[in-house]
Amino acid sequence: MPKMKSHTGMGKRVKVTGKGKIVAQQAGLRHNLEKKSSTRTRRLTGTVEVAKADFKRIKKLLAR
Repeated sequence: MPKMKSHTGMGKRVKVTGKGKIVAQQAGLRHNLEKKSSTRTRRLTGTVEVAKADFKRIKKLLAR
C-alpha cells in the first residue's frame, strides 16, 4: 500500500512540536486592526495550541 501524502496546505499552517502538540498562528490579526486595541493586537501575536476538537482531523491531514 502506498504512503499517505500529507496535506500541503495544512502543513504550511501548523507545526508539530517535539512532544506531539500541534500549534498554529493565533487568528484575528489580518484585518480590522484599527478598531482593535493595541493590547488586544499584542495578545493575538504568537502561536496557540490547536483545539482538541480539531486535533484528530489535522493529524489525519498531516498523515501522522
